[in-house]
Amino acid sequence: MTNLAIVAHGAGDLRIAALGEPVPAADEAVVEVAYGGVCGSDLHYWRHGAAGLSVLREPMVLGHEASGTVTAAAADGTGPAVGTRVAVHPLTPLADGDTPWPHDRPNLAPGSTYLGSAMRLPHTQGAFAERVALPARMLHAIPDALSLERAALAEPAAVAWHGLERAGDVRGAHVAVIGSGPIGLLVAAVARHHGAAEVVATDLAQLPRDLAASLGARAVDAADTAEIASLHADVVVESSGTVPGLAAAISAARRGGTVVLLGLQRSGDVAAPLATAITRELTLVGSFRFGDEFDAVIAALGDGSLEVDGIVTHVLPAAGALDAFAIAADPAASSKVLLSFGGHEEAGAAQAARAQATAGDALA
Repeated sequence: MTNLAIVAHGAGDLRIAALGEPVPAADEAVVEVAYGGVCGSDLHYWRHGAAGLSVLREPMVLGHEASGTVTAAAADGTGPAVGTRVAVHPLTPLADGDTPWPHDRPNLAPGSTYLGSAMRLPHTQGAFAERVALPARMLHAIPDALSLERAALAEPAAVAWHGLERAGDVRGAHVAVIGSGPIGLLVAAVARHHGAAEVVATDLAQLPRDLAASLGARAVDAADTAEIASLHADVVVESSGTVPGLAAAISAARRGGTVVLLGLQRSGDVAAPLATAITRELTLVGSFRFGDEFDAVIAALGDGSLEVDGIVTHVLPAAGALDAFAIAADPAASSKVLLSFGGHEEAGAAQAARAQATAGDALA
């Protein structure tokens, strides 16, 4: 058997490789991967050979958004049994022996590793393969009502959930989301789930604005700076990770409001209208990955209370990852792009036909 995987070797060098079969440690289970979501960090490794400060120094299997089925349980008896359908929590929280951190916030552990990350050497190999060995503690069972396709959204939805909750209780609040990429759309969905009175979402491209509107948000063109400045939102979530987006987020916040910095800005100094933040007494809070929200997100996806219809715009075969990555890199043509690895309940022929039709529409 081949074990197809998506491997980044450097900037512009993405390869479809055949790996050996995974050999699990005692506390690891083997997962037959069904779907993997292409994240912005995956695109950065492909295009630039780096994601922020994480620079590729050896070949690395990409992917940290994944769902699948356990085919071999952990030998030490921990974790889910064979046949369990799971979503993958990609974090391993670790101390570095020196830097203090709040132990009730595992996402801030300074020595942590994350699937498909080049932060450490050797790199932490990811989950974009047909079969992977993963620590059993990473594997969270999903309810019968939740499809494996939708379960692949659990990781990015948890990022959005955590980000919004950094602002506190948003029930009855007016929430603005700057940037309606997949994470921004998920923030909008979580805001509605959490009882926000109004959600406004901005983007430069029409497709993301249309998707935001389909989720119940009021869509605003990000180029309309006057409209954004008139929002006076209680909570603003900056999810674009751009310098103009940061300025827009501060301008959109009401006096005494809260701005959540969710989109990862470039390294180094970043210009921002801090005088406005000071005179409005804004609360600026950072948000990084997520903590213990994963099971709550899975439950909300499973019972339908977290409405995410439309956020996945493409499901493409993993063997065509080069085309899939190109589509995912175009925010005017796609939102969340999933890779299908075939390890799931859908008929292979039907899935392939759907993927080919979707790819044809996107490339037309």
